Amino acid sequence: MKFVTGLLAAVLLLAGLGASQAAVRITGDRGGRIGTYVDKYQELRTSGETVIIDGLCASACTIVLGAVAHDRICVTSHANLGFHAAWDFGAHGRPITNLEATQMLYSLYPPPVKRWIAQRGGLTPRMIFLRGKELLSMYKPCYLDAQAATAR
Repeated sequence: MKFVTGLLAAVLLLAGLGASQAAVRITGDRGGRIGTYVDKYQELRTSGETVIIDGLCASACTIVLGAVAHDRICVTSHANLGFHAAWDFGAHGRPITNLEATQMLYSLYPPPVKRWIAQRGGLTPRMIFLRGKELLSMYKPCYLDAQAATAR
């Protein structure tokens, strides 16, 4: 009986460790289509996994800030968030700002990020970067977990 109780305790301990350490690591993500990221992060929101931002997360990648609970996101010293206005291809393949998509994107961000963006002139075609002490003032620091999977 002692053996079974000990085995059960070990299994429960390991199960708890696995669940609490589940994480997705974002690094080197230049973004892409907004809809693709909304779908991807909806799945991530419901998974309960922690998000580790450990490098570039730009453009549509930054939707993660509004899609996943604030307390499930942490940033490393390498985290670098890039923001700009949403755009579409216009005549002759030239990018043109999509005001409606830009407003929707901005609405997804949490208030501290919105304030930071507004203080820098809002979302424009020019990329602005949030990193370092400013980013760490908004999100908790984290340390890489060997089991974290890189987000794709």
